[in-house]
Amino acid sequence: MHSCDQPTIEAIYPFDARGIAKRFRHAAIFGALDALIPGETMRFGNDHDPLPLLAQLQSRYGDALAISYVQREQGAIVIDFTRRV
Repeated sequence: MHSCDQPTIEAIYPFDARGIAKRFRHAAIFGALDALIPGETMRFGNDHDPLPLLAQLQSRYGDALAISYVQREQGAIVIDFTRRV
């Protein structure tokens, strides 16, 4: 079987923001997203909906980053950030 015949396996990397000190959180998130290559996903976990962060990400990455909620409940937020370009 040739490598082009094999199915593509999507890479998903977990990122739990709750374990990072608040003053370093956004810098750590930006660094992790900058390390992704197109097609890779960072699965972000947090205890609150990070609406200001999402606005910053939209401004910084635009269409190069797909943002989709996996779970959106009080105290349990999971968002997939997928690098497009």
